[in-house]
Formats: sequence, structure tokens, C-alpha cells
Amino acid sequence: MRGEGGPSLTRFAGLAAAVAVVVIALKLVAWQITGSVGLLSDAVESVANLAGALVAWAMLWWAAQPPDDEHAYGHTKAEYFSSGFEGALILIAGAGVTWTALPRLVSPQPVEEVGLGLLVAGVATVLNLWVARTLLRAGRRHGSISLEAGGHHLVADVWTSLAVIAGVGLVALTGWNRLDALLALGVAAHILFTGIRLVRRSALGLLDTALPAGERARIESVLARHEDDGIRFHALRTRRAGRRSFVSMHVLVPGQWSVQQAHDLAERIEAELQDALPGSYVFTHLEPVEDPVSFQDTEIPPLPLPPHP
Repeated sequence: MRGEGGPSLTRFAGLAAAVAVVVIALKLVAWQITGSVGLLSDAVESVANLAGALVAWAMLWWAAQPPDDEHAYGHTKAEYFSSGFEGALILIAGAGVTWTALPRLVSPQPVEEVGLGLLVAGVATVLNLWVARTLLRAGRRHGSISLEAGGHHLVADVWTSLAVIAGVGLVALTGWNRLDALLALGVAAHILFTGIRLVRRSALGLLDTALPAGERARIESVLARHEDDGIRFHALRTRRAGRRSFVSMHVLVPGQWSVQQAHDLAERIEAELQDALPGSYVFTHLEPVEDPVSFQDTEIPPLPLPPHP
């Protein structure tokens, strides 16, 4: 598959899916050994990890496709569908853990064969943690929100598993069966917070939110180097679509400049911005700085009102 980093990123999603199958199997074995409802709920949550990894693979493949006639800006926004889906799964998982834990506060259940069951669950948790760290590193390195979402989802699963393991272990040591449910509720709150954050980030991406303040500061730093030469800038607009950033602006140059001179400056500014923001695509629009009309198009006009029926 060809595209913008597609093969390596889909490889990470495939790794997450393969490990999710192994983890689900291990957690189901742990549940069968102990009879712990907490371990069963942990296994059910891992099914969401598998579904999320498969959706992430599909969206990363789609996002890596080159631009075409109907998608001139590429397909990188497809990653937001993956991260939004992942966030929704995390919310469902957190609600599911809460739903499972609340009845156990009222009717706690004893557990059996704790040592062997927790050993199997521990192996599954270590596998999840390794994949989570791998996805988070790859997501930050490549600027992929899909991989970051998958990593955060697995981190949430790791916290759930640790709470369940600790709860089952302490229940066996103390005989206080309600402790398992209390720990699970605390982890559920953490999971829900992670899910809300991912869904919000995905929604903001689909709404063409401006680049973060740190990246905008890099843009301003590049532009400031040229303002001493009598160059002006306005109508600076930024947005992100998955791993791709878009920057557009108007470049105001002296009216007596030749077209070639102004074009060379625009090319130089675009190259400097792309160096400052790897993976960005920069649009520039040239205007004469002396013409008042150049300052009349700094804002996007509102949409016209629909005609009265």
C-alpha cells in the first residue's frame, strides 16, 4: 500500500489487533479459573480493544490514500473517525465496568483459585501495557491520533486490569468482598475521563480547530523574520486533518515588486514554514501592501441567509 506513512502505521494497528485476541483469551481463562465477575468484565472490555484496533487499521489505511479528484486535500481526516470510535468504546467500557461493579457492592461474591487466575491475568496485563506504550510512541512520532487513541484505550484497560487484580487479591487476603467493586468504580471514573477527552479531541479535529498555540508560535516566528523587509501578513488560518497540517495566509509585498520577486519570497516563506511544521501544507496569497483593497478580505464572510419560502 502506498501513501503518507500508511504501511508502518497499519502495521501498528495490526499488532494491537493480534495482541488483543491473545489478551481476551488469557482473561477468559483467568475468569474460568477464579469465577471472578471482575475478571469477566475485564475480558469483555478487551473485546472493545479488538474492535477499536480493527477500526483503527481500516481508518489508517483510508487516511494513507493519496488525494484524488473528490478529495483534493487527502483523506487524513479519516483518523478522527477512528479516534472518536475508540473514545466511544472507552466510554462504553467505563459504563460497563460501573454497571458490573455496582451490584457487587450489594451482593459481593467470593473468588477461587486466586493465585493461578491472577498470574494469567497479569500476563495479559503486561502484554497490554507493552502494546499501549508501542502505540503511544508511534502515535506521537507520526502525529497519528488513531494510534494515540488506541494507546490511551489500552492504558485505560491496563488500569482496569490492575484494579481488578488488586481487588481480587485483596479480597482473597482480607475476605472483604466489596473492596473489588470499590476499586473497579474508581478505575471506571478514570476510564470515563479518558473517553471524554478522546471524543472531544476528535470532534475538534472534525471542526477544523486551529493548530495548538505552540505550533502557531512557530509560524509567527518564521513570519517575523520577514516583516523587517516591509512585508506584511494577515488572514493567517490554520487547521489540522489527522497527520496533515494546513496553513494559509495573505502575503503583502511592495506593489513595485515584479511577479517573479514576489513569487520567490512566497516560495521561501512556504519552505521555511514546512521546515518549522513537518507534514504541513502551506498556501500563500500575494497582495500589494499599498492597496487598501488588500485589507478588506482578512476575515471569512458569514454565510448568506437562506431565502424566505
